[in-house]
Amino acid sequence: MRHYQFLFILMFFFNLMLPCPMAAQSWDFIKEKEGIKIYTRKEAGKPLRFYKGVTDINAPAEKIFALMEDVYNTDWWDKNLTQIKVLLYEKYKRAQYYLVYDLPWPVTDRDLCVDVTITIDPVTGERKITAVSLNEVIPEYNDMVRIKDYRQTWTIIPAGKEMTHVILEGFVDPAGSIPDWISNMLIIDSPFKTISGVREQMEKK
Repeated sequence: MRHYQFLFILMFFFNLMLPCPMAAQSWDFIKEKEGIKIYTRKEAGKPLRFYKGVTDINAPAEKIFALMEDVYNTDWWDKNLTQIKVLLYEKYKRAQYYLVYDLPWPVTDRDLCVDVTITIDPVTGERKITAVSLNEVIPEYNDMVRIKDYRQTWTIIPAGKEMTHVILEGFVDPAGSIPDWISNMLIIDSPFKTISGVREQMEKK
């Protein structure tokens, strides 16, 4: 059960995002729950699957983007993050983070460096928040496992004055001794929980 908790923690991460087009294989539809459609995809040479969640949120694209882009508003992030250090921040352009996840025993804690880039289409208003793992910036520690293969993208597309089409795509290899079949199973639930969290934040505003 603790392995399940661990994978959910890893896959949550706010809100971040995918570096390059994940071309090749087509997406497999897995399920739809509460208006959120979940897909996964297999990539050649990778035992773990990529994930995608798609939904419409009843809020302006500008508000959703503002929530995700604000590096100092982390109250809605995963509660198992015991350290969130902002290494670099250029508003509406780029950010870098160092994160530490406190995981239930006997799973070893994980840490992760992330490089985030932002693109905004001035014509369509579409916004992309893309994150990739950033290696060799913070030294690795003996008491933690460094996540080195992480990528995630939020695509925020205006679909009306008070409606936004949201797509979350990503991949994470938690490293260490976590069975691939557990990782792949939890990938189905992770984008759903993450997108639901954003929607809940919008409902509070």
